[in-house]
Amino acid sequence: MRRSTSLQRLLIYGLSGPIIAVNIWLLSVLFRYFQHPITVLSIAAILAFLLNYPVKFFERARITHTQAVIIVLLATLTLLVILGVTLVPMLIDQTIQLLNKIPDWLTTSQANLSQFEAIAKQRRLPLDLRVVSNQINVNIQNLVQQLASGAVGFAGTLLSGLLDIVLVVVLAFYMLLYGDRVWYGLVNLLPSNIAVPLTRSLQLNFQNFFLSQFLLGIFMVLTLTPIFLALKVPFALLFAILIGLSELIPFIGASLGIGLVTILVLLQNWWLAVQVALAAILMQQLKDNLLAPRLLGEFIGLNPIWIFVAILMGFEIAGLLGTLVAVPIAGTIKGTFDAIKSGKANDFVSTTVTIAHDSPPERERG
Repeated sequence: MRRSTSLQRLLIYGLSGPIIAVNIWLLSVLFRYFQHPITVLSIAAILAFLLNYPVKFFERARITHTQAVIIVLLATLTLLVILGVTLVPMLIDQTIQLLNKIPDWLTTSQANLSQFEAIAKQRRLPLDLRVVSNQINVNIQNLVQQLASGAVGFAGTLLSGLLDIVLVVVLAFYMLLYGDRVWYGLVNLLPSNIAVPLTRSLQLNFQNFFLSQFLLGIFMVLTLTPIFLALKVPFALLFAILIGLSELIPFIGASLGIGLVTILVLLQNWWLAVQVALAAILMQQLKDNLLAPRLLGEFIGLNPIWIFVAILMGFEIAGLLGTLVAVPIAGTIKGTFDAIKSGKANDFVSTTVTIAHDSPPERERG
């Protein structure tokens, strides 16, 4: 009897790896085939999750759910128009200027390395930086070409993708209005011991995760912009927003953003790059130790190794979009399985965020 049980476990563990690998490959193929509609739906869902908080705030003021959604939608559209008229053209202009400046910065960095090598030779130090500098220049030039093509593609998307923006806003509006009904209609097909923890896990992980990452990104932008301006960093606003946007990728995003900005400034001035890195790391430590614990709580039962694995798998399946949603999806799966295993579907705690939860609010029938 024990042999058969151990054989069954060995079979389960042995087959789970290939099955997971095949499923990941199928998801990657499906995403590439339906990339556009999946991307639009995902962005609309993330926007709906973020806007759900102000909707609930207006509902507490005895405003009907439909009226609250309309108010929040109009406020969001107004904010997007203001940003589209003021901030977006400025960022596009700074991006174009940065791409034009990088070749000059590469020449300056080459001259600095040559001076450093000449000083080393005077002191009889066996140092040859030509191979290293050439390799760095090749890598940076390749990166500049990728950024240039991406910037052109992004500008083209901004000009020709207005329909997608309208679709995202309209879908987010309908998700806020009828998303609960659609979701509960789908999960009612599942057993209650799965449907209840899955619903609450999804709400807690996605809503709080994206709101927290969004607020942390805004914190980095608002604190780094005046610091970079005081240090007279070129393209201060663009670099601060780049670091803030990288905050949306959990755990590794901010470090990658700070590293990229530091390398770009290093091409022009090494001492300024040191100041930029120190200021950004200081703000990152303040965010991680003071602000993030209040917003995110702790990742209960979700090992950091599995978080990195989830990010890598998400990137492999869906690129940048996959890295953004990998952690809340992993948290949702982990929280759901924990609740099912414990047999306490109603006593549910989020895997990603430690907060109290309430039952879904009653919607007013129009």
